[in-house]
Amino acid sequence: MKAVRFHEYGDPDVLRLEDVDLPVPGAGQVRLRVAGTTFNPVDAGIRGGYLRGPFPVALPHTPGIEVAGTVDARGEGVEQLAVGDEVVGFLPMVDDGAAAEFVVAPAEVLTRAPSSVALADAAALPMVGLTAWQALFDDAKLTAGQRVLINGAGGAVGGYAVQLAKHAGAHVVAVGSPRSRDGLVAAGADEVVDHTGTDVTAAVGEPVDVLLNLAPADIGALLGLVRDGGVVVNTVVQTPAPADEARGVRAVDVFVRSDAEQLAHLVALVDRGELRVDVARRVPLDELAAVHAESDAGSLRGRVVVEVPPAREHLSVS
Repeated sequence: MKAVRFHEYGDPDVLRLEDVDLPVPGAGQVRLRVAGTTFNPVDAGIRGGYLRGPFPVALPHTPGIEVAGTVDARGEGVEQLAVGDEVVGFLPMVDDGAAAEFVVAPAEVLTRAPSSVALADAAALPMVGLTAWQALFDDAKLTAGQRVLINGAGGAVGGYAVQLAKHAGAHVVAVGSPRSRDGLVAAGADEVVDHTGTDVTAAVGEPVDVLLNLAPADIGALLGLVRDGGVVVNTVVQTPAPADEARGVRAVDVFVRSDAEQLAHLVALVDRGELRVDVARRVPLDELAAVHAESDAGSLRGRVVVEVPPAREHLSVS
């Protein structure tokens, strides 16, 4: 089968499309015929060697931590999924990923794919959707009627966070650039603040219950916008969330985890038309290195789905 791999850490040119052996699922695993995966910034960090501490991958390594595909074979003990099922999942960060014609995945991280979007496009949901869900509801405990300020709302996680917060009945203040304004309004933002030409602290007039930070920023400067007893939730490793104990403002740094039950809920929202899966563009598997290069250059915009063409041959077993 074909797979993109890197044998050493480095620039995007270390990524190579190669012929590799077809993986065999072990106990509790399934093999997927991949329809699509995505590019995530963490993929570039792992490839560049900057994240060897938290994500010590074995080389050669195949990237791609989000997957949408069809169950092709089952390992021992897998009963909840059948060969032919279309599924999505957030894969273990250090295992070989889905930038390949086939990938082996733990059955427990997978759930049925949404039926209302193309299967490859469904790969744009798992990790970023789960990040938004867990940040808002597991960590921030967001409830209807609360005010939430989403900093970095124009990014991939932000798009889901705005939709989910609005769906939950919150008042959403989204901070983004002018180019993301229309998308944020369409996602349900009640207010959009342009961080490129506006003092955010001055533009947000009323205190918020939740500050969700999704972008490298001086979060401390925004802390005063959080009402007493509120919460700061942060997804950016480089800028830990600040607390204000004197005012009872707690701080939570998000570490997203795979959760098939939560992912199934997100899929249900998609199929009911209550959550939109946004894809900026689609590229074939052999262009993945070029996407990494765009990211390194700072010119990548929106979610990129990497489509995997049907494999030339495969072996299916139940």
